[in-house]
Amino acid sequence: MPEGPSVRKFQLLTSPFVGQVVTKVGGRSQKLNVNELNALRLQDSQVHGKNLYLEFVAAEGPFAPTAEETALQREAACGAPCPAQGQQGQAGAPHSQHEELQEAQHSGSEAPEAAEGRGNWLRIHFGMFGSVRANEFSRANRANKRGDWKDPVPRLVLHFESGGFLVFYNCRMLWCSSPRADPASDILSVEFHRGRALRALSAPDPICYTLLDQRHFSGLGNIIKNEILYLARIHPLTPGSLLALPDLERLLDCAVQFSSEWLHNKLRGRGLHPRVYQKEQCPLGHPLMKGTFGPSGGFKRLTWWCPQCQPAVL
Repeated sequence: MPEGPSVRKFQLLTSPFVGQVVTKVGGRSQKLNVNELNALRLQDSQVHGKNLYLEFVAAEGPFAPTAEETALQREAACGAPCPAQGQQGQAGAPHSQHEELQEAQHSGSEAPEAAEGRGNWLRIHFGMFGSVRANEFSRANRANKRGDWKDPVPRLVLHFESGGFLVFYNCRMLWCSSPRADPASDILSVEFHRGRALRALSAPDPICYTLLDQRHFSGLGNIIKNEILYLARIHPLTPGSLLALPDLERLLDCAVQFSSEWLHNKLRGRGLHPRVYQKEQCPLGHPLMKGTFGPSGGFKRLTWWCPQCQPAVL
């Protein structure tokens, strides 16, 4: 799923639309009535870790909903078909419960599990290959398993008064009262707290478990985990309590620097060139090991490491 740098880029795509009124909606979602967003104003856009938050408020003026539009929205909320939803993003099969399940399995404990009630903030958590497009739709770049060339089906399409639009793919959306976030744990936030992060890393758990704990390292995902452990020359299953403070500080430096550089490259249209993630050899030519690690009863993630560059701590 998209990690912190990718979601930061998504937020930058949405920011030009802040202050504009939604004039038409489309898309398909099992858990959100997309028509509720029609005629609302996008008031704010924030990113916290791997979650994107959009605030919507009632619009005033010529874009406020008419009585007929309000009635249509009520019908849609009760399950009746709504023309506004069918006008855009309806190509392909509807979003299935199987897709929702796949997202939940990939997201693990990082994704929101339940709505907090109808607030003003829409919390968006992206699944595998989730993305945001501005003023364009995603197109199929290869055939599916059945040999069909079908464009991805958007979960949400927002058309704005300026004529521009935003398209959201492969994501889960829930209303909440406010962004659930702790900037001190966000590795890309200026408020990131190094002291707290070092205390978390020094726990007796395997270091690769701690790095993916979003309570301590919001936005840090599996790609970043694999890359920074290699850069810091630390075996992924090393208990944090066995690492000296300089090793923990070097690992933390690698996490912040790698994440910042990844974001910097994304904003300039440059791709990521991993050193070990999904590779067979490390940059020094050593064969890599691969395993699936995670806490007992928790989500397991694939891990790549070099036995020579990242020796086990005995």
